[in-house]
Amino acid sequence: MSYFVIGHIRVINAARWADYRARVGATLAPFGGELVMRGRVDAVLAGDWPRTDTVVLRFADAAGARAWHDSPAYQALVPLREAGADVVLVGYQGE
Repeated sequence: MSYFVIGHIRVINAARWADYRARVGATLAPFGGELVMRGRVDAVLAGDWPRTDTVVLRFADAAGARAWHDSPAYQALVPLREAGADVVLVGYQGE
């Protein structure tokens, strides 16, 4: 079973968001994390969706995801993330 972190994103500053995106990948490997998918919303097929982008990360377990999120390397990027986008990160236990 895998653990997924899904980021629901609304970009507010494209340059800062691009800088964050360029740096965040390097923070995943020490925790066994991998980028599964990054994408921009193409169409909202039902309901309202105020976000522009989505990211899906995969970890072996919740502990790895939390360790990544709480790590000094990732936490150092949080101010840049917040300057570039409104982000909601949600953890999911996969089947």
